[in-house]
Amino acid sequence: MQKKILLSKVFRQSLEQHANEQSPHEACAILLGTLNDNTWETTDIFLTENIDKSEVNFTISNEQLIEGYTMAEDKGLDVVGIFHSHPNSQPSPSNTDTKFMRGNPVPWIIYSGITKEMKAYLLDSDLIQIPIE
Repeated sequence: MQKKILLSKVFRQSLEQHANEQSPHEACAILLGTLNDNTWETTDIFLTENIDKSEVNFTISNEQLIEGYTMAEDKGLDVVGIFHSHPNSQPSPSNTDTKFMRGNPVPWIIYSGITKEMKAYLLDSDLIQIPIE
């Protein structure tokens, strides 16, 4: 069974809007939901602040990370994805992204400010692109 992440049109639009509002800096968010078989289903999103204020990196504060994980726990959900934008580049993981994906083994969704595309990646033994449905 192929791995995939489910992301409603409303959530996609909300993430795109967040990315556009944060531009020229990278935007970031935590996706909450459930994991069934090889499908991550997004049922809530937590828009976060990029404390780096950078065009090429993002960091979510420890306070917001704790808030996101607490929100998930309170709702009986899991963290099912990490979202961030690449304002000036393609929607594919940078070397830095790949490094941090090792510590966060959930789908990473990247939105390109250039192409307006959104793509999802998962780091298993290799980096793979997975569908967003």
